Amino acid sequence: MERTGVPGLRIGDIEAKVPIVQGGMSVGISLSGLAAAVANAGGIGVIGAAGIGMLEPDFRTNYRESNKRALRKEIARARSMTDGIIGVNIMVALTDFDELLQVAVDEVADLVFLGAGLPLKLPRTLPLDSLDEVSTKFVPIVSSARAATIIFRHWAKRYGRVPDAVVVEGPLAGGHLGFRREQIGDPDYRLENLVPSVIDAIKPFAERFARDIPVIAAGGIFSGADIHRFIRLGAQGVQMATRFVATHECDASMKFKDAYVRCGEDDLVIIDSPVGLPGRAIRNEFLDDVARGMKKPFQCSWKCLKTCDYRNSPYCIALALTNAKKGNLDEGFAFAGANAYRVDKIISVQELIDSLMEEYRRAELSPSE
Repeated sequence: MERTGVPGLRIGDIEAKVPIVQGGMSVGISLSGLAAAVANAGGIGVIGAAGIGMLEPDFRTNYRESNKRALRKEIARARSMTDGIIGVNIMVALTDFDELLQVAVDEVADLVFLGAGLPLKLPRTLPLDSLDEVSTKFVPIVSSARAATIIFRHWAKRYGRVPDAVVVEGPLAGGHLGFRREQIGDPDYRLENLVPSVIDAIKPFAERFARDIPVIAAGGIFSGADIHRFIRLGAQGVQMATRFVATHECDASMKFKDAYVRCGEDDLVIIDSPVGLPGRAIRNEFLDDVARGMKKPFQCSWKCLKTCDYRNSPYCIALALTNAKKGNLDEGFAFAGANAYRVDKIISVQELIDSLMEEYRRAELSPSE
């Protein structure tokens, strides 16, 4: 489908034909299948790195090595399926963050998206004095202008460069949220307010380093009209995750996808995650049991997240999300964005992007815009 009038998304020397980043959904939801499909449709496909070793037979006994091995395989598999743009999402809070970031750089991922913490300390194995020689682009995910300023100021001082782009994620996102519970429903923290403040915060760094640093809006973006609105606010692209779960190419099980199609608005709840952050998920019996004080027995074979208080946790979030990815929602649950209840069917990635771009064009022609 012709995409006249729809801007691309340029980050350094790479450019996506459509201004859409597929949000990296870890623990097996976005792997090479989904990422390659999005890249083939003109967007930026993203592999979620956390818990990716679940694909390997020795995951429980060889956690770090299985994660590294699986990530290498998934990047290579994605490359075999597309000539498009492939990124990797890596949580800063992971205990093997350094190793996974090194794998992504070694395998020449086009971009790495760094969330769930401030990426201030990079692995010593990277050429920290000459990061510009690394072809992989670095894109932190932030929830405030303050966080963006801290990261950019630190990088400028310590590494003599700044990130290549920044994702600002609002409180309507799925999964772990970078907000306190009382901030989630506070109008002051709406994405519409966060985007301009982050743009203003990084403008001095763009001027100082004489480079374009695109801001990518994320969290609750559902339609082409939403994309149009945030680009008019100054964002150069958007990140979307929830919409891509309900696609044929998503790497989750059909039962996981069906949970999105079946859920209602009241089913989307804020939970207290064992990692110490609030998160948005689809309510089910597993979460109801936890809310009633029930503990789900588990053994922690590894401490995968730095912030997880596993000794006092009512359940293992890695195990719960792994079960859900495989379709065993009796022993797990699905993270989802605030607009997941609007999903009503499963379609192909190409159909989704074509419909989003058509909605974008209609919004551009609308007098109300």
